[in-house]
Amino acid sequence: MASDTSSPAAAAQEDLPPAADRRGRRTTGPNRFSTVLRRNRVLLLVAAVAVVGLVGGLLLGRFAFGAPEAAAVPEAGLVTVPVEFGELSNDVTIRGEVAYSDSVEVRIDTAAISGPAVVTGRVPAVGDELTGLSTALEVAGRPVLVLPGELPAYRTLQVGVSGPDVVQFKQALRAVGLDGGNPDGAGGDVFDTRAAGAVTALYQQAGYPAPAAQEGADEAVRAAQDGVRAAEATLSAARTDLGLARGGPDAVAVREADNAVNSARRELESAQAQDPVDANLVADLTDALGLAQLRRTQLDRPADTTAQSAAVTAAQQALRDARDALAAARDRALPSLPAGEVLYLADLPRRVDAVTATRGSVLDGPAMTVSGAALAVSGSAAEADARLLAVGGEAFFDLPDGTQHRAVISTLAPGEAGASRWTVSLTPDPLSPEQVTGLQGSNLRVSIPVGATQGPVLSVPLAALSAGTGGDSRVEVVDGDPREGRDAGTRLVVVQTGLAADGAVEVRALEGELAEGDLVVVGR
Repeated sequence: MASDTSSPAAAAQEDLPPAADRRGRRTTGPNRFSTVLRRNRVLLLVAAVAVVGLVGGLLLGRFAFGAPEAAAVPEAGLVTVPVEFGELSNDVTIRGEVAYSDSVEVRIDTAAISGPAVVTGRVPAVGDELTGLSTALEVAGRPVLVLPGELPAYRTLQVGVSGPDVVQFKQALRAVGLDGGNPDGAGGDVFDTRAAGAVTALYQQAGYPAPAAQEGADEAVRAAQDGVRAAEATLSAARTDLGLARGGPDAVAVREADNAVNSARRELESAQAQDPVDANLVADLTDALGLAQLRRTQLDRPADTTAQSAAVTAAQQALRDARDALAAARDRALPSLPAGEVLYLADLPRRVDAVTATRGSVLDGPAMTVSGAALAVSGSAAEADARLLAVGGEAFFDLPDGTQHRAVISTLAPGEAGASRWTVSLTPDPLSPEQVTGLQGSNLRVSIPVGATQGPVLSVPLAALSAGTGGDSRVEVVDGDPREGRDAGTRLVVVQTGLAADGAVEVRALEGELAEGDLVVVGR
């Protein structure tokens, strides 16, 4: 029986997708195309109507209004910028931290204190200033005096010691108006009696008694004085003996010797006058006369004072030794300067930033932190930028109220261990207390000019420069309307270049004319 294509089954069959053949391949060819046409006939009909309408509209417009002329493509114009007139400056810009300069921890040497190092008196407050002759702290009833210097105190200065710390002490005394001796001349590095005397004046200025002498020093002085008196008495007795020895026999001894000679002579003469002469008696009396004469002669000879002279020499040496001992004892009794009672600080005055010591506590570790009394700005710069800077160069930053403030580069320090960034320290010009309060602890943008023109100059963008055949620099100046493109008239001006900054360069016309506002070509 023939199948009826108009049956519902046939209609459903038409809506099925293309069938697969027995090998699983989708069918193609006229059957598939006819199926697509049947399923999309409405859509195709609408598309055909739209195409016909579009073509008809175009034809109608062409016949009604005529064919439009081809649109003209505008020609590209010149890219220009005006010549500027004003000052140019090339700046290095860094970020800077604002703080008080040269912050250091203060430690007090308490090794010489026999008992606990208790803070008993003066304790500074944050913000106080330490100057020469200030009392930084009071420990165990004794002051810690501030003096200018860089070398820390490391030993007690007493008469007889020498070294660079003695030179620094004398220089510090000179700086605060006291005389401890000449630190530059001969013996300038010796702590002598003059320097010891200045210690007393130093403590008088601070309102404290000078450091006490070493224990037993006064007793040693008194004992040395007794030794000197005893040596002086011994020397006096020795000199008396020597004087007596050198003075010869007294008159009585001389008279006795003369009488003995005369008596011996009379006895001899009497024996010789007897008859008969007793030869033996005469001989004995002759010998007796000779002995008496010899004794008298010896009285006229200089006395032997060797022993007395030696006694005098020994007594003189003993006296010298006694006097040296007295001088040494007196030196030990003179004031000394304990290492724990002096604090050397460079660049006075100094500001107290923090205090860790408290009254009544035992001092252990840093007592306080001090810094320079003036604000400083510290930042860093890349090595290439830092090499453009110089100590003493100017820098500028903005104050909290927006006004610009000047600073001076104080130090430039290369990075440690080959680091590429350098440390830049700056000292601002004087600031008011309000400005100091507003700036402290802030981070600033600092501009440091490294080159500037002397007054206003003409400048153009770097892109406006071109090189001539001879290697000279030139700019192309537009005389007409740059919108006319290549039809705009231009001329070349040979220029001499100067400072370059922020993409602009200073120019001065060498051949041709160039003025503010002239348009120069930077692109096409």
